[in-house]
Amino acid sequence: MDSAQEDASSTDVFLVTANVGSLFEDPERLLQLWLSEFLAKIAVAQPRFLALHLQEVGGKTYEKSMEYVQEFIRCLCDAPEMGDFTCVHIFMDEDFKSAEHFTALGSLYFVHKDVASLKIWNFLTHSWEESLQDVKDKHIYSGNIETIATKEKSKFPQHFFPECKWSRKGFMRTRWEINGTVIDLVNIHLFHDASNLAACENFPSVYCKTRRRALVHTIERFHLDEQNGTVPFFLFGDFNFRCDTEGVVKELTENLTPHRVQNVKNENDKIHYRNSTGNNVLTVGKKEFSHADHQLKFKEDWLKKFDRELEPLKDVLVEYPIKFVPSYPFEEDPEMPTDYMSTRCPAWCDRILMSPQVNEIIESDDWTYGMIGEAVCMGDHKMNLQGYLRASVYRTCLLNCPS
Repeated sequence: MDSAQEDASSTDVFLVTANVGSLFEDPERLLQLWLSEFLAKIAVAQPRFLALHLQEVGGKTYEKSMEYVQEFIRCLCDAPEMGDFTCVHIFMDEDFKSAEHFTALGSLYFVHKDVASLKIWNFLTHSWEESLQDVKDKHIYSGNIETIATKEKSKFPQHFFPECKWSRKGFMRTRWEINGTVIDLVNIHLFHDASNLAACENFPSVYCKTRRRALVHTIERFHLDEQNGTVPFFLFGDFNFRCDTEGVVKELTENLTPHRVQNVKNENDKIHYRNSTGNNVLTVGKKEFSHADHQLKFKEDWLKKFDRELEPLKDVLVEYPIKFVPSYPFEEDPEMPTDYMSTRCPAWCDRILMSPQVNEIIESDDWTYGMIGEAVCMGDHKMNLQGYLRASVYRTCLLNCPS
């Protein structure tokens, strides 16, 4: 877009969510692949405001991955494709020694030099940052970021966690006024399915109910926040939404016979679903979900009807139509970039959701919701940059936001 012709009230916004945990498990092979694919997309899209929400930054062993996280940020910020983004705000929750606060979330925001007006919210003073210097330039917050006032971050309460195992799950919120339009951008990471066998017992599964509880908790927190007020929000991250596994198994096993294989410790219990000739068609175990036609079956349209976790929340969260294949779990081998692992039923874990009020500030139908890195290994969450949304032409909209 020619900056001289750009309407001061319109802004091209690019929202990206990426679970990058597996990148830091194999950084030498995967990090540069990921960065190259992401930067190529940015070069083509040329957004004016870029929001990149990361989950599981540093992988499972953060203390061993710190140097790679820092190198990742450096490579991203110094890339030629990012040269016109003169304002940068990066919030990296890296204090892995704090069980009470650590979420492993990273929220990165890049603002193009052509953006005429920009403000960021202070959640402690409940007002906009007045100093231009507090908004412009590069601001990289890492390590312990609990006292940084331009973000709100919270780990979910321990009693929310399945089996009370307190893992790195929570949300991080920032608020922006971009060319006169106010929006909240919320990074979120919800709970995964610990066992396929438990997940396929019924729908909603115990894991689905826990995710829903945390999601409702988050939305209610925003609505009840009288000090900071309520504005339209985008909620994007790794929701860990799974398909109705009970329904999927029934669909796949019609006319098949189940055979349970039990282990003394119950850790390796499996159910083999066999056809009339005795061949295994589907195998379901605690951490195994394997179909005879695994690489093609789950990329077909039939699976979409089992993506049901958002159904009870359709009045409070909206989403553009999904026209891409499930974003998880992809192989982490660069030689197998389009193959799914046979560990879980493929699902649309990584999403970009919106409050209904967002429709009041988007005046254009020029949007895209899709996947980045379809043919490149991006880790187990394809597109660790799974989904992106490009929304053009905003008008000023302020809903109960303190001035």
